[in-house]
Amino acid sequence: MDLSHPSLPVPPAPAAAGNEIDRRIRAALGRATGSLSAGSALLAAGDWGINLLVSPGKQFELALLALEYAGQIARYDIECLLAGTGETRRHVKPPARDRRFEDDAWLHWPYNVLHQSFLLYEQWWDAATRGVLGVDTKHENLVSFAARQWLDLASPGNSLFTNPVAMRRTFSEGGLNLLRGGQNFLTDLQRLAAGMPPPGAEDFVVGREVAVTPGKVVLSNRLMELIQYSPATAEVCPEPVLLVPAWIMKYYILDLSPNNSLVKYLVDQGHTVFCISWKNPTAEERDVTMDDYVNLGLRAALDAATAIVPKQKVHVLGYCLGGTMATIGATAMARDGDDRLASLTLLAAQTDFSEPGELGLFIDESQVSLLEAQMAQTGYLTSGQMAGAFQLLRSNDLLWSRLINHYLLGELAAVNDLMAWNADATRLPARMHSEYLRQLFLHDDLAQNRYRVDGRPVSLADLKIPVFLLGTLTDHVAPWRSVYKLHYLTGTEITFALTSGGHNAGVVSAPGQPRRHYQIMKSAAGERRVDPDRWLAAAPDNKGSWWPAWHEWLREHSGTPVEPPRLGLPGARALDDAPGRYVLEK
Repeated sequence: MDLSHPSLPVPPAPAAAGNEIDRRIRAALGRATGSLSAGSALLAAGDWGINLLVSPGKQFELALLALEYAGQIARYDIECLLAGTGETRRHVKPPARDRRFEDDAWLHWPYNVLHQSFLLYEQWWDAATRGVLGVDTKHENLVSFAARQWLDLASPGNSLFTNPVAMRRTFSEGGLNLLRGGQNFLTDLQRLAAGMPPPGAEDFVVGREVAVTPGKVVLSNRLMELIQYSPATAEVCPEPVLLVPAWIMKYYILDLSPNNSLVKYLVDQGHTVFCISWKNPTAEERDVTMDDYVNLGLRAALDAATAIVPKQKVHVLGYCLGGTMATIGATAMARDGDDRLASLTLLAAQTDFSEPGELGLFIDESQVSLLEAQMAQTGYLTSGQMAGAFQLLRSNDLLWSRLINHYLLGELAAVNDLMAWNADATRLPARMHSEYLRQLFLHDDLAQNRYRVDGRPVSLADLKIPVFLLGTLTDHVAPWRSVYKLHYLTGTEITFALTSGGHNAGVVSAPGQPRRHYQIMKSAAGERRVDPDRWLAAAPDNKGSWWPAWHEWLREHSGTPVEPPRLGLPGARALDDAPGRYVLEK
């Protein structure tokens, strides 16, 4: 029966007002939780808890495991007591990258029993959060990750009285370390309130200590400045190199100190180098799209580079998110018959997001809607909203070890150029970031041939140019096995290199640095691909930096050297000296 009455006024639709209220609530929740979704955490915890509740077999296994570990630590305690103060053996070895208990002071009673019990406790919780029937894989990973965070918080190394290294320092210095630690704490609070970088970062001024390779800004638009670097050799490869950094970071990670600069290395090796310097967006750029970054970034830079170096193709390098965007642009060019690219180099850049690593734990519908609600109010994603997730991924390295050294030991770590760059954070436009999270992370549109550029889909299978693909061994942002998946999405020639280090330090790997090594192997066009584990076993290991190997690869795909081109667009004057203006925006 229809109960509506045509003479009554139609009430306003509640959806718009309701959605605005919901967004405001989510934005407030995001501010309270450090931009992490409580809904995602509760769903994961509920899934795990309910399934564990109806798994008596798993509960029995965990009970037996707890008894076994309790017996092990009891026997270890007795053996250490009987052996006397000279007993320094371990019963449980920490994970390979866990350096919290490597000091010999942890091997003496009672700290040996304390930290060994803690390691067994970690192992028990890992067993408890994994292997529960019926739990969604992502929920399982999130619960396991959350358990590790709580355990890291409870580590005996974080407390003065349960940390033998801190106690030894306190006795030897008469507590002066704690006085320095308190001063460090107050200084950090003051700098945090003032929005200042950590102490020592001011020693690396952009244009003075870092980003000092000579060059000119030859193009500027509302999203980027294009820098062309001055030649350093009498002859250069005819094809220029265009560097596309991620707009999640300042470009000068590729042009750090002169002894640590990929830009300077390329120029010194005889390459004409262009680099995009992205604008640090404000609320005015809230509606900038991924298409805008492709068109006003990559395509505009290519237009300028080919005008300055006419009749030559361009080697394009993309780093991190810049590599994903460079791949999107290259596939759009292939779709449209634009053959201006000589090659594509991708550094720690994902094209398949089906297994993005631990960063994917923070990306689901609940999390994205939370970020979108916050960005709707500001017009952008702040650097602080991004920093929290990255710190959690490496909490031992980026958070707890720093707090121990800074506050308990009273030590101030020396800041290097890479650390200073990392503190020089950027923002992300609201619409672009939402498109990036939804189309790539949530829906994996690029790998599934659903991603659209200018309204039409692109396909990675259309790539025909040679590709140099770099992964880094300990990357938490773009795990190397995820980066490797490009092999399965295109049949073009791919040279894959796997280098030591993480997402940033593995890329910034100038020749001459100690303990660097890399593996490299080429898959020819149309050649059957091997899985990453077989590749890892087959690829030869090389000592040193991967930069010279990449330079040789560029030379193999370049022509006979020629005189350097002019600086700047024909008929136009250069705008500013490098590093330009956009990189200085805070």
